[in-house]
Amino acid sequence: MSDIKLPTDPVFSAEDAVRDGIELLFFAYRDFTAEPDAILARYGFGRAHHRVIHFVGRHPQMTVGELLGILRITKQSLSRVLGGLVEQGFIDQRPGSPDRRQRLLELTAAGRALERKVSAPQRARVARAYRQAGAPAVDGFRKVLLGIIAEADDRGRFEAASTGER
Repeated sequence: MSDIKLPTDPVFSAEDAVRDGIELLFFAYRDFTAEPDAILARYGFGRAHHRVIHFVGRHPQMTVGELLGILRITKQSLSRVLGGLVEQGFIDQRPGSPDRRQRLLELTAAGRALERKVSAPQRARVARAYRQAGAPAVDGFRKVLLGIIAEADDRGRFEAASTGER
């Protein structure tokens, strides 16, 4: 950790910086998820439902297999969550055209409305923080988050996004 570049304050060590970063992530995640959790609870949904709605909304026509790869949960867990979202009319699930065994997922109109409602407080929170921090800090934040992501494939999604490929 001695290679971490920090302000020259000798009282603030690299270890302190890392521990502060971890603690900040805990507090940020708590606050980032609080409002969406309250909205989802009204529907009897939780964070797993939120993640499914988010990724299906961001990647229409994704397969169940692709979603499993992103979420890294069991088929059984996804089946329970996805089944509820399909049953309540938030996600449409249909067979793929080349391979009918594939199940393609897409938000319904109700699903898109729910996704907007749930993500609105998060979008506002992130946009406000970005405005306050400024472009260089946002770029640094992005680099830090990419560095935390363990899988190169997952990091690659965002590197492709910066070139418009996603």
